Amino acid sequence: MTAYVLLKTVHVLSAAILIGLGSGSAYYAWRSWRTGRPEFIALTFKHLVFADWAITLPCVVIQAATGIALAHGAGFSLTLPWLQWSIIFFLLAGLCWLPILWLQVRLQRLAETSHRHKSPLPPQAFRYMRAWLILGWPAFLALLVVLYLMISKGF
Repeated sequence: MTAYVLLKTVHVLSAAILIGLGSGSAYYAWRSWRTGRPEFIALTFKHLVFADWAITLPCVVIQAATGIALAHGAGFSLTLPWLQWSIIFFLLAGLCWLPILWLQVRLQRLAETSHRHKSPLPPQAFRYMRAWLILGWPAFLALLVVLYLMISKGF
């Protein structure tokens, strides 16, 4: 196996993990939220925050590093339109993900507090969840566009 093929394999695997974890996280977050039970929400969001730090963040770094290395190894200029669009959509996903991570931490804490005091979730939690959903869709769709561009090398 050549270094290029190994790099490409790592790149594709990290893309699969990134998209798979993102969609799985969204599913479990939404399912826990729909229960309305602060103890479930707190535990789910605790795991989401951990997964984002332990898995999502390393995959993002791996994606960027291997993507640039692959483009260089293949002799592609970073000025190619499909690469520029890939970078733009990747950055868009990241700009959405950073506040999502912050929202997840806040939602976890609010749900823990509600559970501890045996009180309903505060209105702020509902605002945070709405923002989480609003930011989650463009982040996820942007990654799907990047995946498409990665495979097709163009629109």
